[in-house]
Amino acid sequence: MADQIYDVTIVGGGPAGMFAAFYCGLHELNAQLIESLPQLGGQVGALYPEKQVWDVAGMPGVTGRELIAKLEEQMAIAPIDQFLDETVEDVIKEDDGTFTIKSANRTSRSRAVIIALGNGAFTPRKLALEGADELENDQLSYFINRKADYTDKKVAVLGGGDSAIDIALMLEPIAKEVHLVHRRDQFRGLEHTVTQLKQSSVKLDTPYLPRALRVEDDNTVTLDLKKMRSDDEAQLNVDKLVVNYGFTSNNAALNKWSLGLEAERNLIKVDSLMETNIDGVYAIGDGVTYPGKVALIAAGFGEAPTAVTALAKKLYPEKRMAMHSSSMGIGK
Repeated sequence: MADQIYDVTIVGGGPAGMFAAFYCGLHELNAQLIESLPQLGGQVGALYPEKQVWDVAGMPGVTGRELIAKLEEQMAIAPIDQFLDETVEDVIKEDDGTFTIKSANRTSRSRAVIIALGNGAFTPRKLALEGADELENDQLSYFINRKADYTDKKVAVLGGGDSAIDIALMLEPIAKEVHLVHRRDQFRGLEHTVTQLKQSSVKLDTPYLPRALRVEDDNTVTLDLKKMRSDDEAQLNVDKLVVNYGFTSNNAALNKWSLGLEAERNLIKVDSLMETNIDGVYAIGDGVTYPGKVALIAAGFGEAPTAVTALAKKLYPEKRMAMHSSSMGIGK
């Protein structure tokens, strides 16, 4: 309906946006969720479907794919309108306090907005070696869609952060051999996972930097490694390479909106209720900052009900809002 005004528009369908959608449904708010990708899940669903997630309470080691499936199942309990494969090109605050949300093929209106865009569009930091591009989606990958593809393979994981360690530990039980190549002896992972790594059978090739690669006649890949601060060199022959040097991201599209959001280090500034400097606009997830902010999925899950409850009270001050699951009548 062209004249329909939603109570809430959630921009972004990652974990935080999905949980916010669920809470909007629980509060019986007339809401819509808009996601630029053709499926829900954001970066977790698109880049880390097989990676284990450890910062979600009560779901230790859940994979990205499993987490998104559970969130979709939860959303189905109290559904709201969903618009996938749709990029929001502008959000305009009107004189009456409502918002106009413009995308390529649709314009909608809303009384409040929740921005859950994370860090925006993301691309992997590529392996800067000659010939690396030709190996993508075959011997070389930047994230893992199907863990089974690495069964009984010799694998080299390049990187030294949490994600690289997680990938190496994830592949260890099924791969023939796993190497972790990092340019330092120290790793940038959580102490617990670094301890797990050192107790595992993963072979640590440190401190080495890849200098060249070539494909052999049997389609394996040989890496030429240079030891840091030394003239020593080494070679490593594997079936598959997984490069995890991190991802670059930006919210360039967000910067083109007509809202004039206050930001700090490219992160949206919010208060304790997750409200931005624009009345009626809230933001949650990895793309926001406030004192004490921790960039974890778990933090985003806490921010979602905070934002939804705050805006619901503002939209419907006379309405009693259910605050606990026991008072929401689920399953009755």
